Amino acid sequence: MTRIAIYPGSFDPPTKGHEDLIRRSLALADRVVVAVAVNPSKQPLFPVAERLAMLRATVGDEPRVSFEAFEGLLAEFAESVGASMVVRGLRAVSDFEYEFQMALMNRRLHPALETVFLVPALDLTYLSSSLVREVARFGGDVNGLVHPAVADALSARYPQ
Repeated sequence: MTRIAIYPGSFDPPTKGHEDLIRRSLALADRVVVAVAVNPSKQPLFPVAERLAMLRATVGDEPRVSFEAFEGLLAEFAESVGASMVVRGLRAVSDFEYEFQMALMNRRLHPALETVFLVPALDLTYLSSSLVREVARFGGDVNGLVHPAVADALSARYPQ
């Protein structure tokens, strides 16, 4: 039986922290679906298609990782792709309360769906998409924080 994990997020943009968790998730599952959440009430910097393209560039040709966009409830999406596990990253204690609530709600909606929390690599713990966007917006160097394809996309979005 194939163990499928979902790693959901907005990935606006994908960071080295996201890449770290995607790669480490492969130790827990046979297949990882990186799921870009579409939230019509938010105004993302990058459209879904660009975020998916950046994620593909970031992860490369890893055959056990696939990329999809979804709208609606994560529990329903998980069921539709046959996932038994949700992977979430915890950077700090402040992330835990929200993630804990989401994990319990997902379990209520889909009792067979387990949530696994991963802590990012120590040197990436502080990293978030919003922080990367802020650095890029003000002309800071995002190399080392994101894949080169993502850095190029940010440079195009925020020309200096």
